[in-house]
Amino acid sequence: MILLITLASYSHAHRCTQRPHRSVRQHTRGVDALVYQIDEATEDMRIAYPLDLFDRNITDGRMMIVSFLTLVIGNNQGMGDIAHAKIYDFYMPPRAIQLFDGPAKDISDMWRILGRPVKDGGYIAGTIIKPKLGLRPEPFAQAAYQFWLGGDFIKNDEPQGNQTFAPMAKTIPLVVDAMRRAMDETGQAKLFSANITADDHYEMLARGEFILRAFGPDADKVAFLVDGYVGGPGMITTARRCFPNQYLHYHRAGHGAVTSPSSKRGYDAYVLAKMSRLQGASGIHVGTMGYGKMEGAHDDRAIAYIIERDSYTGPAYHQEWYGMKPTTPIISGGMNALRLPGFFANLGHGNVINTSGGGA
Repeated sequence: MILLITLASYSHAHRCTQRPHRSVRQHTRGVDALVYQIDEATEDMRIAYPLDLFDRNITDGRMMIVSFLTLVIGNNQGMGDIAHAKIYDFYMPPRAIQLFDGPAKDISDMWRILGRPVKDGGYIAGTIIKPKLGLRPEPFAQAAYQFWLGGDFIKNDEPQGNQTFAPMAKTIPLVVDAMRRAMDETGQAKLFSANITADDHYEMLARGEFILRAFGPDADKVAFLVDGYVGGPGMITTARRCFPNQYLHYHRAGHGAVTSPSSKRGYDAYVLAKMSRLQGASGIHVGTMGYGKMEGAHDDRAIAYIIERDSYTGPAYHQEWYGMKPTTPIISGGMNALRLPGFFANLGHGNVINTSGGGA
C-alpha cells in the first residue's frame, strides 16, 4: 500500500524525474518514494510513499502524524534547490485509516448532552470571553454565567491557562459554580472548553485531571482545548488517549505561519484539518470562509467537508474514512449574527460550533 501526497508551486522539480540510485537489494527498491506525476504547466507534483516507510508505535503498532510529517515535509522543504513546495492534499489508504486513532467523541455527543437529536442536532452557539486576556477569576466567571443564560458553549481561549492574575485553581471552581447556576436557572445543559495546553505532557495531564475533579458530576460537559499546531501532534495524541471521554477541541493558533496562501512552503489549512481528524480531534477551527475577519475564501468549505463527511473528493484525491468519527468544524474569527446567514448558505448546513467573541 502507498500513501500519496501532492505538492504545488514547486521549483526545479525536473530534477525529481531522474530515478534515484537504487540499491541492488530488492527490499530497498520496494520502499523508494516515487515521483509519479509532474505537470509543469500547473506546477503540480505528486509523490507516492510506500506505507512501510512510516514509523509505527512499539506499544500498539499504530501510525503517527509525526512520522508522516517528517517524511513528506522533513528535509524536502529545506533543500536549496526547492524554491516553493506546499502540500495541498494527501491520500490515506484504507490500512492507514485503520492505524490512526480518529476522534473518540464528536458533535453528536454534545447534541446528546444538550438534549438534541444526535443526527443534525444543529448549531451550537458559543463564545470566547472578551477580553480574552486580563480578566481576573471573578469577572471571567461572571461573564461566563451571563453568556450561559442564552448560549451553549464557552471556549477558554488559546492564550488562557494559568496566568498569575487568573490561576486555574481559583478560576475553574468559579466557572463550575457559574455553569451550575446557569443550568439551574435555564433548565438547560451548558458546555465549557478548558485549555489544557502545556509544553510538558505531565503538566497537561495534571491540568486536565484537576479540571475533571472540579467539575465532578458535570465532567461530561467539559471539552479539552489543546493548541494543536504550536503544541504539536504529541499534545493532541496524548490528550486523545489519556482523556477519551472528553471532546477534544483542536485550536490552530499559529497555523497561518505555514498554511497562509502567502506562504511559499508548508501545507495548507485543508491538509491541517485532515491530519487533525486522523489524530483524533473532535473539533478543529476552520476559519470563517471569508465571512469573518480571518483570512479565507468561500471555497474553504472543503476544509469542513473533508473532516465531517465519511467520503469526500478533495483538490487532488478522493478520501474514504470507513466510518471514522467526524471532526466538527468550529467557526471562529470575527463572526456575528449578521454574517451567519451568508455563512450557512455557503456551507450548506448549520451543524457546527460557532464561537463569536468580539463579533458578539
